[in-house]
Amino acid sequence: MLLDLDADLATLLTRIVDVESVSGNERELADLVEEALRLPHLELVRDGDLVVARTNLGRAQRVVIAGHLDTVPVEDNLPSHRVTGDEGDVIWGRGTVDMKGGVAIMLKLAAELTAPNRDITWIFYDNEEVEATKNGLGRLARNRPDLLQADFAVLMEPTDAGIEGGCQGTLRLGFELKGVAAHSARSWMGHNAIHDLATLLGVLTRYEPREIEVEGLVFREGLNAVGISGGVAGNVIPPSARLAVNYRFAPDKTADEAVEYMREVFRGFDFEIEDKSPAARPGLDRPLAQEFVAAVGEIARPKFGWTDVARFSELGIPAVNYGPGDPMLAHRADERCPVDHLDRCADGLRAWLAT
Repeated sequence: MLLDLDADLATLLTRIVDVESVSGNERELADLVEEALRLPHLELVRDGDLVVARTNLGRAQRVVIAGHLDTVPVEDNLPSHRVTGDEGDVIWGRGTVDMKGGVAIMLKLAAELTAPNRDITWIFYDNEEVEATKNGLGRLARNRPDLLQADFAVLMEPTDAGIEGGCQGTLRLGFELKGVAAHSARSWMGHNAIHDLATLLGVLTRYEPREIEVEGLVFREGLNAVGISGGVAGNVIPPSARLAVNYRFAPDKTADEAVEYMREVFRGFDFEIEDKSPAARPGLDRPLAQEFVAAVGEIARPKFGWTDVARFSELGIPAVNYGPGDPMLAHRADERCPVDHLDRCADGLRAWLAT
């Protein structure tokens, strides 16, 4: 099966969705993307199951538009199907929201925009939905950082067809509390590690999430227990207990600054850092970002959650999230994308890149 880039966006999306590409299995879709973009105006570069397509017109500015090819595992939601009803014209299926709707738009416009007003680097990458060490965009940054050089970037993650600036950073902390095992009939002979979690849980329940304004956008932080474990048997005083805590922080601070803040919040307790990803500033104060917002005709909102815009931010490239689909439906079995979102996002990018 070949991808017909002359087809309408809805048809193109269904064809892309029906190529199953759960993380680690992107090869077939990457091959189809590469074949479809063998066009005279594009330079192609392949890195594993990642495809880069670039214009080289000597424009004064270059922008990156990126989207990932992989999805989370299928839950009886393939093949795709199209329904017209109370929600309008909607395409259902794994990846319609996260984020093959964005990929369909990228493919369509990469073929259509043969002489854009800015040079464009289109990046279709693999392994976004799994651990960061496998992320294709991160791999490209290590192997070919020159291909990521740009003045601005758009990541086509689902945003309800609006603009979401920057993203939150995330920390996952692990607390390991030690006790002493004993028979529960003689509990005074031991020390209950699970009971000791009460103090930590008290810190969390008393914590008031902060709202922090960054470049005109208000990010709401969050600090929550996300996992708890402990206990040996029903008649044993637990000799250990473990608590996992997730901190979502605003882009007013670096990841290291977020760690130091957590040391203040949990003063007196030791923890391990199990996961750490930086936040990304919106960059909406940059002229190119303001031109994008004006051309698209949307009011920017903050991004609640982490996305790969943080990778661009680390490289000094301002970036936003902009794509079709309701992010609240991402990864759900009833994932679905309105056709209207596809058209609106495509029109917004055309207004920015083709005039």
